[in-house]
Amino acid sequence: MENEIVLDPVEFITVGTVGPKGRRIFYLQGGKGPELISLTIEKQQAQALGEAIVELLDSLHEKYPDLSEDTTHISRWNMDLRDPIDSLFRVAQMGLGYDEERNMVMIVAQELVISDESLPEPSPQIVRFFATCEQMRALSEHAARIVQQGRADPKTNGFMIYYWT
Repeated sequence: MENEIVLDPVEFITVGTVGPKGRRIFYLQGGKGPELISLTIEKQQAQALGEAIVELLDSLHEKYPDLSEDTTHISRWNMDLRDPIDSLFRVAQMGLGYDEERNMVMIVAQELVISDESLPEPSPQIVRFFATCEQMRALSEHAARIVQQGRADPKTNGFMIYYWT
């Protein structure tokens, strides 16, 4: 498929942000060799991805008890975003898959496409990242940390706060 990029397997995969609290831009980024793919995601997508990875890995261990435990040593992974951070596209939706033969987890990210009734329907780009269970466990832990680094009171997100003296 010409609109599809596959990094199989990734050398690294991470979630990170650029910008000050309250105006952070979230990225999902993976790389293999010289190829670096950065995708813009929403904070809620980063959180949901981290939670979904934990659920998937936990269910895999229940279904396949013989799988080696993916004990995360997050300190062994460099979870920083790599430069340049040039977003390929904004993600509309993501999914997870599992390759049983290779014991690899796949993240599928699909581009957000805004349709214009006067133009033909564009085909969204798709990126597939294949990573080890340990890389994915580290990604889920890191995503949770990144999401929680936001404002101290998440209820203030998007709201104007007035102060009177």
